[in-house]
Amino acid sequence: MKILVINPGSTSTKVSVFEDEEVIFTDSVFHDAPLLLSYPTVPDQTPMRKEVTRKFLLDRGMDISDMDVIVGRGGGAHTQKAGVTLIDQKLYEDTKNNVGGSDHASMLGVLCAYEFAVEYNKVAYTLNPTNIDEFIDEARLTGISGLYRHAQSHALNQKAICELHAKKMGKDIKDTNFVCAHIDGGITIGAHKGGRMIDCTEGAGGDGPFTPTRLGSIPVLSVCRFLEKGHTTAELRKMCSRAGGFVSHFGTSDSKKIHAMVEAGDEKATTVWNAMLYQTAKSIGEMACVLSGKVDAILLTGGLVRYTDIVEYIKEHCGWIAPIALYPGEVEQEAMAWSVLDAINGKREILHYEGKDVFTSFPWDKTVY
Repeated sequence: MKILVINPGSTSTKVSVFEDEEVIFTDSVFHDAPLLLSYPTVPDQTPMRKEVTRKFLLDRGMDISDMDVIVGRGGGAHTQKAGVTLIDQKLYEDTKNNVGGSDHASMLGVLCAYEFAVEYNKVAYTLNPTNIDEFIDEARLTGISGLYRHAQSHALNQKAICELHAKKMGKDIKDTNFVCAHIDGGITIGAHKGGRMIDCTEGAGGDGPFTPTRLGSIPVLSVCRFLEKGHTTAELRKMCSRAGGFVSHFGTSDSKKIHAMVEAGDEKATTVWNAMLYQTAKSIGEMACVLSGKVDAILLTGGLVRYTDIVEYIKEHCGWIAPIALYPGEVEQEAMAWSVLDAINGKREILHYEGKDVFTSFPWDKTVY
């Protein structure tokens, strides 16, 4: 069975083809912020991301018609349960209309996969989209009645890394506590208890560390001052997922360029880079507290883990909490392909999108924002 896996990220498009469990090829292309910001919304990027996918296949003598199954990274719809989900028209439309409110590249995986599936008469699936919701109630509440924190993270990679590390430890995932930090164009840090992500920073929602593309947590009064100076909520929304962080400070999301400036001793680049690491370490500490300090391991994953200074900084600031394990890059392609293959073979349940949030509100909140 040939499986096409499409994984659009905030700074790249990654495409893989698997034959059963074996990877035939994996390739990716970097997209800098100026190109992506030329599209008014993330769904507007769909034709471009589809063309990237086609080219990867054509360069290897393949075509979409050669595939049996298409799998796309997901996000942007109503919150969902963890697992393999069939991409149907409702999930496609809710994703395209961004009913989840997060203008993030992950939604392009569902959009591309479904459009290819319709065009070529295939079946499409997604796995653990960015908006799976396994939060405990305490993680939802804010200091405004009826205004909740939302589940929005690198759930796909975080959960896959947690499962992988549990196996390496010889433990059942249900008997583990992990803090997992995905560090790349976006950064999210989650608390995983018994295989369930009970809390996580809302990466594309203005929460947690700032990143190459995202603004991170900012005091509300500072945001008010920003808006009072004539900036718009539309600008602010873009900064949540595409135009914040390095893009705001330097005009680029290219971490290689910024890190080269750091190595050359540039004062601004060094300060901004270290501030990102500081905020990342602080968020790891917060999630350790969520787990009452009972942390089996801190798992570092994502593309930026390739930089030794990032790893050393986190070890210095967080190594006292728990052992630190490194998983540079991610295992998202394998997780999507293998999980969908298991589902098709009857080893995993295939979920159907319900078109409503996993959590809506607490009964005492009369108004929900």
